[in-house]
Amino acid sequence: MDQDITAVVAEGPLSTIRTRHLFTMRLDVRPIVPIGSTPNGFRRIGFVTGGEIVGERIRGKVLNKANDWQVKRPDGSVTLDVRLAFETDSGALVTMAYRGLRHGPAEVIERLERGENVDPSSYYFRIAPIFETANADLMWLNGVFAIGTGHRFPQGPIYNIFEVL
Repeated sequence: MDQDITAVVAEGPLSTIRTRHLFTMRLDVRPIVPIGSTPNGFRRIGFVTGGEIVGERIRGKVLNKANDWQVKRPDGSVTLDVRLAFETDSGALVTMAYRGLRHGPAEVIERLERGENVDPSSYYFRIAPIFETANADLMWLNGVFAIGTGHRFPQGPIYNIFEVL
């Protein structure tokens, strides 16, 4: 390779990631169902019973029966593997799948696990969603990769989702 790789990374289009707010999502969840210790960590499943999506280009409701397959790892962090569907205000159906990671100081995570409200800046909670739809007006969403920041409340999480441009 003729070009110095550090120069490519330090300047130009590869040097930054631009985003645009896509929507805010609030999820309603039932209490976590513990499965138990597995070779990957402590498996548990969260069941999403609804929620809402609010954004400039997308608004709607999260449909019932979504799942959040979590693993609490030995280091105290939690990985998420979520599949859900939402219906926009115009009736379009969209699937959303995301992986996520939540971790922080042990005392903060313990407070979250007890259902206490904590400062969202005191822990790390990020997701990486992708979307799928057959709706012609939302076909652009099939080509979007997104990132999100989350905050866990006792009744469920809230995420700000950003389209990666």
